[in-house]
Amino acid sequence: MDSMERTVVRCAEGHVFSTGTFPMQQLGTERIGPGRLIRCPRCARLRHAVPVGHERR
Repeated sequence: MDSMERTVVRCAEGHVFSTGTFPMQQLGTERIGPGRLIRCPRCARLRHAVPVGHERR
């Protein structure tokens, strides 16, 4: 059984998918935001992605 927690994300193109690798990154002591550069399985390109629910409206 897979014990890794999955995160549902939306890429800049609007594709929604889940990923097991979505590290929260920091720059020194400052958090640089919820977005990450991740390869989208739908468009097969590196895209900026954010967890679903953190999108700006």
